[in-house]
Parts: sequence; structure tokens; C-alpha cells
Amino acid sequence: MTTTSLTSSRGAGRAGDKVFSGAALAAGCLILAVLFGVALFLVIQAIPAFTAPAADIQGGEGFFAYIWPIVVGTLIAAIIALAIATPVSIGVALFISHFAPRGLASGLGYVIDLLAAIPSVIYGAWGAAFLAPQISPAYGWLAANMGWLPLFHGPASATGKTILTAGIVLSVMVIPIITSLSREIFLQTPKLHEEAALALGATRWEMIKMSVLPFARPGIISAVMLGLGRALGETMAVALVLSSGALTASLIQSGNQTIAAEIALNFPEASGLKVSTLIAAGLVLFVITLAVNMIARWIISRHKEFSGAN
Repeated sequence: MTTTSLTSSRGAGRAGDKVFSGAALAAGCLILAVLFGVALFLVIQAIPAFTAPAADIQGGEGFFAYIWPIVVGTLIAAIIALAIATPVSIGVALFISHFAPRGLASGLGYVIDLLAAIPSVIYGAWGAAFLAPQISPAYGWLAANMGWLPLFHGPASATGKTILTAGIVLSVMVIPIITSLSREIFLQTPKLHEEAALALGATRWEMIKMSVLPFARPGIISAVMLGLGRALGETMAVALVLSSGALTASLIQSGNQTIAAEIALNFPEASGLKVSTLIAAGLVLFVITLAVNMIARWIISRHKEFSGAN
């Protein structure tokens, strides 16, 4: 190859790098612009709800008295979902990546990916029509035998449409997301680390505990936070499962609501100040989601710094 052709190819390569760099920068700026635009729209539209007289807001006690029970319901449902889904997802991901035969692992991975593609309204219909009636007797047992705990204080809902049922449905929806991401992260563990642990006499579980889980910890946190975002923003499944009512401290009584479901159920018929109130509720959910993601990124960065220091 001549010097002229080498110079020409290098020049074309540099031009291609510049084009790609500019396109990547434009994509990043576009994401920030869209995020800023959404935030600005929510703030502008929510101002009437923040400044309106308390008597004009639903409930007659002001916006914050209206939104607080819904925020609590949103957080409770998301926490229940993560408490159930996280250990199950990590266990399934470990089974697929390190225990299951190749054929079974491939089929099970396909099923997990298929579960993530099912529309949320299907999960909601299943939770409302099947899970809630089936689990209602268990709520009666909890109220009778563990009612001394505030979480299971009766009377239990006769329909089973409670925040606990919604949390269980959300956990089923979140499991495929956390499992798929965790599985890919577990498979990226350096084989030399695994083989070294096994060569030193570690059992398979000890190898996983010493080599796989420490390596995958930032990725697991990211997967859990992504699942939390899905649980916080889920709308139709929760709207179909939950019965509306006042905020309760018990998980087995009718009541509670989530922000996304509140907006979905009331926005089509809303007008005037009610629209601003619902948009303000959306702004609160936006802030909660943003805060959760920022905390997750901070935890991951701290873990990476700690691992690098060691």
C-alpha cells in the first residue's frame, strides 16, 4: 500500500471518528433536552395545583395532604415487589448461569425473556380475576393469627384487592427484568476467577459467593433499580388490582393507591384544576424516580471506587 493510500485511509478514518463523535454528542444532548423539556412541562402545569386554595384540591386539605397517601402507597407497593422479586430473580439467574444444564438453561432463559414481553394489562387482569380471590383466604388467616402486627391488622379485604396483592403482581412483572440482567452479568464473571476458587477447594456455592457475587454486585444493583423504576411507574396492572380507599397501615385491608394508577384512573375525566393536580402528582413521581436513579448511581460509583481501592 502506498503512502498516499495510507494517508487517505487515515483521513477517512478521522473523518468517520468525528462524525460518530458528533452523532453521539448530539444523541446525549437530545436526551438531556427531552428530560429538561418534560420536567419544565410538569413544573409549569403543576403550579396551579401548588398555589390553589386548599379547599379547591380533592379532599379539601391541600395538595400535599392529597398526594401524601398516594406516595406512601406507591412506595409500599414498590418495596413489596422488590422484597419478593430480588431474591427470586438472583436465584433464578444463578441457576441458569451456573447450575442448569445447557439445554435447560437456554429454554428457561427464553421463558424469562418471554415473561418480560407480556403486556402489563395481562398481569393486571390475572391479578384481579385470579390472584386476588385465591389469596383472600390467606389474608383472613393473617388477620386472625398475626393481626397483632400493624401490617396484618384486620379486617382483611373480602375481595383480596389490596396493596399486598398489587405488590405481588408487580413482583411477577419485575422478576423477568432483574433475572435477565443478572444472568448476563453473572455470565461475564472472569472464568479464571471461578476456576481459581474451585482449584483451591471451594464448593460451587463458595465459588459463587467469593467470585461471582462480588464481581456482579454493581450490575445487580443496577438491575434492581431498573426493576424499581418499573414498579414505581406501573399503571394498568395496579389500577386493575387495587381497590380505592383511604390510606391504611395494614397491607391486607382495602385502600391505598399509587401515583401512576391515580393518574390513569382520573385523567380522562379531569378538567381545570383537577388536571393540574394530576400533573403535579406526575411531577412528584418524576422526582421520586429521578432521586432513586441518582441514589443507585451513587451506590454503584462508591462500590467501584471501593473495589478499585482494594
